[in-house]
Amino acid sequence: MAMASVARRKSHLLFRSISNSSDALRYSFSLSSFSRSFTSSGSEENDVVVIGGGPGGYVAAIKAAQLGLKTTCIEKRGTLGGTCLNVGCIPSKALLHSSHMYHEAQHSFASHGVKFPSVEVDLPAMMAQKDKAVANLTRGIEGLFKKNKVSYVKGYGKLISPSEVSVDTLEGGSTIVKGKNIIIATGSDVKSLPGITIDEKKIVSSTGALSLSEIPKKLIVIGAGYIGLEMGSVWGRLGSEVTVVEFAPDIVPSMDAEVRKQFQRALEKQKMKFMLKTKVVGVDTSGEGVKLTVEPSSGGEQGTLEADVVLVSAGRVPFTAGLGLEKIGVETDKVGRITVDKRFTTSVPGVYAIGDVIPGPMLAHKAEEDGVACVEFIAGKEGHVDYDLVPGVVYTHPEVASVGKTEEQVKALGVDYRVGKFPFLANSRAKAIDDADGVVKILAEKETDKILGVHIMAPNAGELIHEAVLALQYGAASEDIARTCHAHPTMSEALKEAAMATYDKPIHI
Repeated sequence: MAMASVARRKSHLLFRSISNSSDALRYSFSLSSFSRSFTSSGSEENDVVVIGGGPGGYVAAIKAAQLGLKTTCIEKRGTLGGTCLNVGCIPSKALLHSSHMYHEAQHSFASHGVKFPSVEVDLPAMMAQKDKAVANLTRGIEGLFKKNKVSYVKGYGKLISPSEVSVDTLEGGSTIVKGKNIIIATGSDVKSLPGITIDEKKIVSSTGALSLSEIPKKLIVIGAGYIGLEMGSVWGRLGSEVTVVEFAPDIVPSMDAEVRKQFQRALEKQKMKFMLKTKVVGVDTSGEGVKLTVEPSSGGEQGTLEADVVLVSAGRVPFTAGLGLEKIGVETDKVGRITVDKRFTTSVPGVYAIGDVIPGPMLAHKAEEDGVACVEFIAGKEGHVDYDLVPGVVYTHPEVASVGKTEEQVKALGVDYRVGKFPFLANSRAKAIDDADGVVKILAEKETDKILGVHIMAPNAGELIHEAVLALQYGAASEDIARTCHAHPTMSEALKEAAMATYDKPIHI
């Protein structure tokens, strides 16, 4: 077996503290009196004060408490989990799963010998299931706070000094929370577009798209990124006619180009329409629906699109409004992100920032890693986050997941490389379940066989990618994966075969 990668393993990672935020799933009990009894008194100084209770903030707070630091977390929403848990990752995945079940019942069950007279959507029940999942998980985080003795203040926090946060509480009062170290973890907000006003009725953000009261006949999605494609998939499966308008020449521009083309074809087979290199220049909501005036991104002849609902999904921006950054001298860059060093320290000693408010991918799991590493630095330990190895997943069907570099990025570096690919059409498990639309693509340095990037389009690609994440984290060669025994029949065998194709030859094609 090729063992070159073993020698390259990063030994410091063996001592790295890992925050297991999934423990929240095991603490979904009722805590109606929790927030009141665990509110920090303003007169007591904390070791760590975290502003923001999203994936970065609540994980940082729990990790700080686990390291023996007196910790308070301030959250304005009134429920923990941030955008991700309340109006993002979790509710969208709940609806993606529910809508996929409906779509499968409509289109695939009969071929598996499962027949019934009819199937219909109960949208209120679908929304109730989503809301139940969110509620259970938010209560679960409160349970973790109680378990780890993290104080929790519900309110809007504002920095008034490098060691003090003024909080306007949700109960209508105010308090001062003091801390030797303050972590800003306020996340991000929906990016607005000029001339388009989001009313969360006819023109919605991702938040409004998660709570529509009826299935729109026609839905226009502005923006072909992760969120737009996922929400377009939800409503498309439930019966909406979905058109995606994208300013750029490609969907998901950060995706490997070859995989992206296959992905777009898969979505088009699901009747999702794309208008690329197109911009919206006018909006009319005076009628029952919405009329959009569009034209080519480079300018040209205009056209009109009509829809019942328009989803604005043009990205996100750091949320730092009203935090008092300017007052205490915290510096930001030209796009509003807080400037930090490798230890997450801002321009003001004792004030740190993590997650979506700093550079790096705006992903919940990246924020969690930031939170753990930042607190480890505060506690005098060594933290670690490698932004080059943060996996990305589009949770459509098929899913697309990736880690490391795209082929375009490898070419730009001038690296001599090899490519190995394996289609799921040749994977036994995918064929057995009649769900074989997808591919695994591996990029490796030619001289050393070190893996540079892995891209997967497949059902459950978001689960399959983590073998590749671990391989890249430890500097593995493609031969290391190829010579690792994979259970048969499984979807993960496609990754093994792609690795075989990278350094030698696959068996099953």
